[in-house]
Amino acid sequence: MTAHEPLLSQPMRPAETLERPVFEMPGGAVDAHMHIFGPLDRYPSVERPHYTLPDATLVQFRAAMQVLGLRNFVIVQPSFYDTDNRCLIDNLKAAGDIARGVVMVEPDIDAATLQAYTDAGVCGVRLDLFKRAQLPLVEIQAYILAMAAKVAPFGWHLQFYAPGFIVRDLIDFLGALEIDYVIDHMGYMLEEDGLTEADFARLLALMTQGRCWLKLSAPYRLAKKRGMDAVNEIAKTIVAAAPERAIWGSDWPHIPEGARDTGALLNLLAIWAPDPAVRKQILSDNPRKLLGFA
Repeated sequence: MTAHEPLLSQPMRPAETLERPVFEMPGGAVDAHMHIFGPLDRYPSVERPHYTLPDATLVQFRAAMQVLGLRNFVIVQPSFYDTDNRCLIDNLKAAGDIARGVVMVEPDIDAATLQAYTDAGVCGVRLDLFKRAQLPLVEIQAYILAMAAKVAPFGWHLQFYAPGFIVRDLIDFLGALEIDYVIDHMGYMLEEDGLTEADFARLLALMTQGRCWLKLSAPYRLAKKRGMDAVNEIAKTIVAAAPERAIWGSDWPHIPEGARDTGALLNLLAIWAPDPAVRKQILSDNPRKLLGFA
């Protein structure tokens, strides 16, 4: 594969083959992080996508929801479409009140478009800091502040898709933000990127004193070199530190590895949060509060 050749997205695992929950699912359980894709002739990708079009439709996800006992979900804009949110908005409207959306937008987006997105069910903006990782930190901070100012009047939150070393460098800055924000994939603090236990401890402290939420999602992205046992310990530590600030997301359709078992990923919560009351916080109470579900 060349540097510009996209990864081949695998076919989705059929919903009926997913593991069933090994614990009683709380009422109002939310998947706070998933993606939906549509046909290329209607929703074209960016010029050089990182992966080929995944096999991941609203119909397929609704089938998985039934198996897993989920009531609500959040469609997160993927890099595949960058700031063209048409696929997300169309599927958000089709899903109705059971769904919310997190879009990606340009810094110069106008208030009328933000209001239209809000009316459709959008509640947050995704900030792709992987794409901006080479910028000076002061420019990244200015971008975050500008986006916060744009979306705060609409009651949205910020969602950070960022490498762990950027998260580390932003911790003091994030502590002063006056808007709710979510950091994806447990902070994405990979040892191979130079992150340490001390860095992770500072992130946990941020959860307890600011407006930070951490998303228990995509453990396979963290397990590259450290293994799942280590990732389980990371997740358990997050839950122990601030169970009232943690939410769960499947990262469906697990790009590009569609054959992953979403049910098995959900069942990791039996390890991460063995107390049913804490699981209810993570799966239901916390995301419903943050995302505005009735």
